[in-house]
Amino acid sequence: MLIIGVIPARFASVRFPGKPLAPLAGRPMVVHVLRAAQAAKRLSRVVVATDDPRIAAAVASAGGEAVMTSESAASGTDRVAEVARRLPADAYVNVQGDEPLMPAENVDRAVEALLEAEGRSIATLAYPIPASAAADPNTVKVAVASDGRALYFSRSPIPYFRQGKPAYRKHLGIYAYGAQTLAEIAALPPSPLERAESLEQLRWLEAGYTIQVGEAAGDSMGVDTPEDLAEAEMRLGKQEAVT
Repeated sequence: MLIIGVIPARFASVRFPGKPLAPLAGRPMVVHVLRAAQAAKRLSRVVVATDDPRIAAAVASAGGEAVMTSESAASGTDRVAEVARRLPADAYVNVQGDEPLMPAENVDRAVEALLEAEGRSIATLAYPIPASAAADPNTVKVAVASDGRALYFSRSPIPYFRQGKPAYRKHLGIYAYGAQTLAEIAALPPSPLERAESLEQLRWLEAGYTIQVGEAAGDSMGVDTPEDLAEAEMRLGKQEAVT
């Protein structure tokens, strides 16, 4: 089975322009993501999908493969779908270009969740978090059915625990899609719930697609600001000290 990992990496960012090239532990942030994806065992090929030649050059200098995509791509999924139209495969994994601490095993687990979920052609991951972290609207939560289906994603703490011990699951921004499903969801218009929460995956749920949620091997963090980059640098230093 041919599975391509795609790392969307655009230069423009309102809060952090050029963040894929921001230096992290001596190399561009996007290269950290590239190395993690390359270390995954389930991917046949890894490419960085970018709209900027500077990012493509940094990837090439690191020995990686970059594919130039449109500046008008509205989301990472659109960028992955653009790559899919040029590089045929059975499935694709969208590995977020701004999550440099994503463990390689998470990539494999996303693929495994897709392969194991009979009749479901989108998969993602979740990781348990304490109640103290659930109130942060930048941490997306997911409610999951007993068979692993995603019931809802929200920036609000879900579910609301009126009784019992709170147990929240953080949604990690990694997706595996079957090729046909990727083409279909990339053609969907924005939906009401998506607009309300600013979460693209709600568009897919509203359209009737089923998303399988696997268990992540470890947590990750998105880098959206220079302050986030400093936090990622600190966490990376701690990881290296342990190993």
